[in-house]
Amino acid sequence: MAALPTVFVSHGAPTFALDPGSTGAAIASLATRLPRPKAILAVSAHWETAAPAVSAANAPETIHDFYGFPEPLYRLRYPAAGAPWLAERVAALLGAARLPVSVDAKQGLDHGAWVPLLHMWPQADIPVAQLSIQTHLGAAHHYAVGQALAPLADEGVLILGSGGVTHNLREFRMSRENESVAPYVTEFRDWLAERLAAGDTEAVVDYRNLAPYAVRAHPSEDHFLPLFVAYGAAAGGRRHERVHSAVTYGVIGMDAYVFAAERLDSAMPAAA
Repeated sequence: MAALPTVFVSHGAPTFALDPGSTGAAIASLATRLPRPKAILAVSAHWETAAPAVSAANAPETIHDFYGFPEPLYRLRYPAAGAPWLAERVAALLGAARLPVSVDAKQGLDHGAWVPLLHMWPQADIPVAQLSIQTHLGAAHHYAVGQALAPLADEGVLILGSGGVTHNLREFRMSRENESVAPYVTEFRDWLAERLAAGDTEAVVDYRNLAPYAVRAHPSEDHFLPLFVAYGAAAGGRRHERVHSAVTYGVIGMDAYVFAAERLDSAMPAAA
């Protein structure tokens, strides 16, 4: 099997599970273009620990880590098998890179993991493990985590980062569904796309200081950090594709990216 690319998707609000819209269609199409993974390592904005942790549950629970949403959302399940062997491999790779890591035998799949997977592989027939984030350690740390996990691409494991290209929760709560796109959101998303296209890894990792409206786009970095794991695992994404570009509620960037160290075209068959 050729080395797999890595993926970052924006998962939006939990209702994305019930109302996939154009983003759901885009990531579902993406899944059909990817070689079938042996397993998936999901890096979600919604599991945070002091140091990296990886889940090793045999049958991960579908975690409904939200409240106040429509009742049908709480009936959804994503019954994928776990991947304890992958958890051990992740722990070994991070340990070899001198990064502290623990294995959690009970952690399930939070909505940042299972909601996009529900659209990408609805049969839930690919084993999944989940990796936590450390918001307090920032982008460079998560890029280093991704670099340490790069060998997984040659082992049939897909690294799937899930968060949001922009994620200002306070502004989201004050906005309407059909709100016009806030200009700062466009500026931030365009800057990211341009720096990725230029192969400017240093600027991307230092986005907090260099990108326009970085702090407004991400008052907390949690939803952006999974991108850096996917990006780092693909050697700074020397080949990349922006497979989706959209904004919901005027402020929630729903962009999706695919990264590869080399030969993205060979790893991504052309869409029919």
